[in-house]
Amino acid sequence: MKKTTVLIDEELLRNAIEITGAKSKKEAIERWLRSLVQQHNREALCKDLGTFDIDLTLNELERLRHAE
Repeated sequence: MKKTTVLIDEELLRNAIEITGAKSKKEAIERWLRSLVQQHNREALCKDLGTFDIDLTLNELERLRHAE
């Protein structure tokens, strides 16, 4: 792990700590970074897979879920 010094808006950081329930500034920043990376990975996966229509009713989907 590497030590890095950055200037961060204190009010923004306080809000991030409150929203995330983090116990420290470091934890709030790390949670945000993980969230950012996860969002990027989800978007990349969706882009790679594309979209397609599935013609299933809710009942059919539920039946398939219980069949596994």
